[in-house]
Parts: sequence; structure tokens; C-alpha cells
Amino acid sequence: MADPGCWDMDGKESKVDVRFNPYRETGLYIAGPECFYTRGYDLWWAQRKLAEYHGFTVVLPTSTPLKLDHADARMNAKEIFEDLKVQVAQTTAIIADLEFFRGCEPDGGTVFEIGMIYAQNGRCYGYTRDNRSMVHKNQAARLHSGKVVDQQGWPHPYGDLPFCPSLIGSTKVVEGGFEDCLKTLMQDIDEARKNVGRRLQAMRAVAIDLPRSTRPRVFLSGPQRYSSDASAYYTHAKARCSQLGLDALCPLDEVAGLPRVESADPYTLAAAQFDRCQTMVRNCDALIADLSDFHGLEPNNDVSFECGLAFQLGKTVVGYMPDTRIMRERIPHYGEEQDSLDIYGNTVENFNHPINLMFACSMPILQGDFDEVIERASHVIAG
Repeated sequence: MADPGCWDMDGKESKVDVRFNPYRETGLYIAGPECFYTRGYDLWWAQRKLAEYHGFTVVLPTSTPLKLDHADARMNAKEIFEDLKVQVAQTTAIIADLEFFRGCEPDGGTVFEIGMIYAQNGRCYGYTRDNRSMVHKNQAARLHSGKVVDQQGWPHPYGDLPFCPSLIGSTKVVEGGFEDCLKTLMQDIDEARKNVGRRLQAMRAVAIDLPRSTRPRVFLSGPQRYSSDASAYYTHAKARCSQLGLDALCPLDEVAGLPRVESADPYTLAAAQFDRCQTMVRNCDALIADLSDFHGLEPNNDVSFECGLAFQLGKTVVGYMPDTRIMRERIPHYGEEQDSLDIYGNTVENFNHPINLMFACSMPILQGDFDEVIERASHVIAG
């Protein structure tokens, strides 16, 4: 049957395509730890079909059939990561599952992917069924001398926020499930279409370029930004970097050109903190990341985001952690070797890496603390 077309007020056939789909041009990446869940791939494919029903072009970490039969498990991880880079390059939006994973915070690999897509100016969306503040979600939080502290005894990092500042600043968080998040994305796309007609184009903040340094500039990405002795820690770390010919920036630094934000609103402060850090990452030559476990068996989410951001921007990234045994040795699990499950019933990866393949395939990972690894890291940065 012929296309009925569209008719204008005078009864003449219009050239408007009634099949116009505003979501078709959005390459949507669906992220989350579902690949580790029992029947998680079924859930992923159901989400994909729902998004495709609404007209989105969808990619998943499993979109490309891969031949993962290398005897060396690390080669299988590399093949997955190389395909991920191709998939992310095709996307303009991400919807990420921000539920707890091996602790009270989201999966580090998922947050890494959010950082990658933010780096290329994509729309970042995430969903959670628990948007309470972190002090309510972290069951290891406790009172000490009248203050709420975390597992390390630090004043609880972003305790009055549901997620770390990097997620608060980069991602629209929707309370609910995947479908709720998808509907929010669709509504925002529709509003942006109307804004084009009203000449109201929403834009991200203008990037700030810092004066060039005569030495390699590195950003020190780690959870120590939240510790009680953060200032002393970074003073020492920056001095060590300087001794090795590196110009170091840290999360506590102010950025010339960015106003210092004073506010009692934790969301405002978190967004400002995020803006400072992402500006410094954009202006560094390399990032040195502390991938230690944080609030569980995953690295700090700010660090995960900054690693993904730096990698996608083409920076050199070096990671370190105190224990680089493979995950099957680091993470408590049960079951047969080919189907080892952690205490939550999620598969423990088996790529002979100490951490999620997003990190292991994007950077060298050194064993030790900052003082033990910084000289080796400086050699990697120097090339």
C-alpha cells in the first residue's frame, strides 16, 4: 500500500515524512554489570529490544560476535576491550545501571564507560532503585566521635549524596529502572528539539585550557581526596612527582578560570568539584590512578570515571593497587572454576587480570602504594 503521506491545511500532500523518528540518530550504549548476573544477558537483550522499539540505534558490550577462544585469557579481555572502543565511538548517549556491585557503589567498569562517553560529549544517564544518601546505603558507615565515618575511618565521603561527585556532575540519575531512564532520555531529546525551534541551544560549559607546563603534567586520581589528611598526602605526592620531573595536579587544587563555589548545597558543591577535576584531567598529559578497593571490592567511582575520561581523551593512564593477584584469587567466590560466583551470586571474571578488564586493558597496573610505584609510573609516562 502506498505511503499515505501527510496533508496540509489546503488538502495538499505535504513532504513531511510521517515516519520521522527523533531517536534514530542517537547511538545508545547500554551499560551495567548485567554480564555478571545470572540470566543477565537476557535482561540486556530485553532492554535493547525496548530501546530499539522506540527507534534508538543500540549497542551493547556484546553487540559484536567475538571469537574468545584464546588460550591466554588476557587476549580474550583485550579483544573485548578493542571492540568496546569501536562501539563507544558510535554512541552519543549511555544508559547505565548504577545499582550496588560488590559493595555499596556502582560497578567500576560501568563508571569507566560513563567517563568514556562523557569525554566525547555524549548524554550520560543512569538509573538506581535506591537514591538515598550514601550514609544510608553504606552499611559499614558508623558514628565516631560524633561524626559519620566510612570503612577507612574517614569523614564519610559524599555522605549526603547518593553517588560520588563525578556521577553527580556528569550523569542524570533517574530513580527507577531502565525503562524509567529511557523515557527520561526520550523526554530530554524532545525538549532539545523544541529548544532548536526556540533558538535555545543547551551547551556544556566552555572548556578551560590551562597554561602549558614545561614538564609532563599528571593528574593524581585517588580516593585520598576524601581522607582526613588529604592535604598532607597530596603535598607529599606532588613533591615526589616534582623530584621525578613531573608537574602534578590533584583533586584539591583550584583551577584558574573556574570560580570558587561557596554553597551549603551538597549537589552544587559536588558539581563544582567534578568540574574542577574534569578540567584538570583534560589539561593533563597523564593520569595516575589509585585503583585500591573502596567501600567494597571495586575502586572509587571518581577514580573509575576519571580513568575512562582520560583514556578516551587519549591521555596516558597508569594504575596501581596494593594487591595485583588475579580476581579469582582476590575476590571470595564459590562454585566450579568455570562458573565461580561471588557472595552475591555474580560471576567473578576470569581474564587473569587483577581488576575489571576496562582498567586492565587500558593501562599498566603496578603493585604497591604511591611511593612504591611512582618512579615506575614516571618511566611509563616518559615513554
